[in-house]
Amino acid sequence: MNRILLAEDEEAMRTYLKRALEKAGYSVTDVDRGTVAAPLLEQDEFDLLLTDIVMPEMDGIELAQHCAKVAPKTKVMFITGFAAVTLKAGQAAPNARILSKPFHLKDLVLEVDRVLENADPCGL
Repeated sequence: MNRILLAEDEEAMRTYLKRALEKAGYSVTDVDRGTVAAPLLEQDEFDLLLTDIVMPEMDGIELAQHCAKVAPKTKVMFITGFAAVTLKAGQAAPNARILSKPFHLKDLVLEVDRVLENADPCGL
Protein backbone atom coordinates (compact mmCIF):
# COMPACT_ATOMS: atom_id res chain seq x y z
CA MET A 1 0.00 0.00 0.00
CA ASN A 2 1.39 3.39 -1.00
CA ARG A 3 1.91 5.83 1.85
CA ILE A 4 1.07 9.52 1.47
CA LEU A 5 2.05 12.40 3.73
CA LEU A 6 -0.64 15.08 3.34
CA ALA A 7 0.21 18.62 4.48
CA GLU A 8 -2.81 20.95 4.25
CA ASP A 9 -3.62 23.77 6.67
CA GLU A 10 -7.37 23.93 5.94
CA GLU A 11 -9.00 21.32 8.18
CA ALA A 12 -12.06 20.68 6.00
CA MET A 13 -9.96 20.29 2.86
CA ARG A 14 -7.50 18.00 4.68
CA THR A 15 -10.37 15.79 5.89
CA TYR A 16 -11.92 15.50 2.41
CA LEU A 17 -8.58 14.74 0.77
CA LYS A 18 -7.65 12.13 3.36
CA ARG A 19 -11.01 10.36 3.05
CA ALA A 20 -10.86 10.27 -0.75
CA LEU A 21 -7.30 8.93 -0.77
CA GLU A 22 -8.02 6.30 1.88
CA LYS A 23 -11.13 5.21 -0.02
CA ALA A 24 -8.87 4.78 -3.08
CA GLY A 25 -6.64 2.44 -1.06
CA TYR A 26 -3.85 4.74 0.09
CA SER A 27 -2.47 5.01 3.61
CA VAL A 28 -2.55 8.70 4.57
CA THR A 29 -0.81 10.57 7.37
CA ASP A 30 -2.21 14.10 7.55
CA VAL A 31 -0.76 17.21 9.19
CA ASP A 32 -1.78 20.85 9.26
CA ARG A 33 1.56 22.50 8.44
CA GLY A 34 4.96 21.99 6.92
CA THR A 35 6.80 22.27 10.21
CA VAL A 36 4.95 19.17 11.42
CA ALA A 37 5.48 17.31 8.13
CA ALA A 38 9.23 17.97 7.89
CA PRO A 39 10.32 15.73 10.79
CA LEU A 40 7.95 12.99 9.61
CA LEU A 41 9.82 12.88 6.30
CA GLU A 42 13.01 12.28 8.27
CA GLN A 43 11.54 9.62 10.58
CA ASP A 44 9.40 7.56 8.21
CA GLU A 45 9.14 6.54 4.55
CA PHE A 46 6.43 7.95 2.30
CA ASP A 47 5.80 7.33 -1.37
CA LEU A 48 4.26 10.76 -1.91
CA LEU A 49 4.28 14.16 -0.25
CA LEU A 50 0.98 15.85 -1.13
CA THR A 51 1.24 19.42 0.06
CA ASP A 52 -0.60 22.68 -0.15
CA ILE A 53 1.75 25.43 -1.25
CA VAL A 54 0.47 28.26 0.95
CA MET A 55 0.70 27.27 4.62
CA PRO A 56 1.84 28.98 7.83
CA GLU A 57 5.37 28.60 9.22
CA MET A 58 6.77 26.54 6.31
CA ASP A 59 5.18 26.64 2.88
CA GLY A 60 4.85 23.67 0.56
CA ILE A 61 7.78 24.73 -1.62
CA GLU A 62 10.12 24.83 1.39
CA LEU A 63 8.71 21.48 2.48
CA ALA A 64 9.34 19.97 -0.97
CA GLN A 65 12.92 21.25 -0.89
CA HIS A 66 13.37 19.66 2.55
CA CYS A 67 11.89 16.44 1.15
CA ALA A 68 14.45 16.40 -1.65
CA LYS A 69 17.25 16.53 0.93
CA VAL A 70 15.98 14.05 3.53
CA ALA A 71 13.74 11.71 1.48
CA PRO A 72 14.83 11.91 -2.15
CA LYS A 73 12.77 8.85 -3.17
CA THR A 74 9.52 10.51 -2.04
CA LYS A 75 7.57 12.02 -4.92
CA VAL A 76 5.96 15.44 -4.58
CA MET A 77 2.59 16.79 -5.64
CA PHE A 78 1.42 20.33 -4.90
CA ILE A 79 -2.14 21.53 -4.43
CA THR A 80 -2.96 25.21 -4.46
CA GLY A 81 -5.75 27.71 -4.83
CA PHE A 82 -3.39 30.50 -5.90
CA ALA A 83 -2.44 30.74 -9.56
CA ALA A 84 0.53 33.01 -8.84
CA VAL A 85 2.28 30.49 -6.62
CA THR A 86 1.84 27.76 -9.23
CA LEU A 87 4.60 29.36 -11.31
CA LYS A 88 6.92 29.57 -8.31
CA ALA A 89 6.28 25.92 -7.44
CA GLY A 90 6.89 24.86 -11.02
CA GLN A 91 10.24 26.60 -11.01
CA ALA A 92 11.25 25.17 -7.63
CA ALA A 93 10.21 21.59 -8.44
CA PRO A 94 9.89 21.21 -12.21
CA ASN A 95 8.99 17.48 -12.10
CA ALA A 96 6.41 17.80 -9.33
CA ARG A 97 2.74 17.71 -10.28
CA ILE A 98 0.66 20.79 -9.45
CA LEU A 99 -3.11 20.50 -9.03
CA SER A 100 -5.04 23.76 -8.80
CA LYS A 101 -8.08 24.17 -6.56
CA PRO A 102 -10.94 23.72 -7.03
CA PHE A 103 -10.72 20.15 -8.26
CA HIS A 104 -12.93 17.10 -8.05
CA LEU A 105 -11.77 14.43 -5.59
CA LYS A 106 -11.87 11.89 -8.42
CA ASP A 107 -9.36 14.04 -10.35
CA LEU A 108 -7.11 14.18 -7.29
CA VAL A 109 -7.06 10.39 -6.99
CA LEU A 110 -6.32 10.02 -10.72
CA GLU A 111 -3.40 12.46 -10.47
CA VAL A 112 -2.02 10.73 -7.38
CA ASP A 113 -2.24 7.42 -9.23
CA ARG A 114 -0.30 8.92 -12.15
CA VAL A 115 2.38 10.46 -9.93
CA LEU A 116 2.95 7.20 -8.08
CA GLU A 117 3.21 5.28 -11.36
CA ASN A 118 5.93 7.67 -12.60
CA ALA A 119 9.48 6.66 -11.64
CA ASP A 120 10.89 10.17 -11.11
CA PRO A 121 11.17 11.12 -7.40
CA CYS A 122 10.84 14.61 -5.85
CA GLY A 123 11.56 16.56 -9.03
CA LEU A 124 13.87 19.00 -7.28
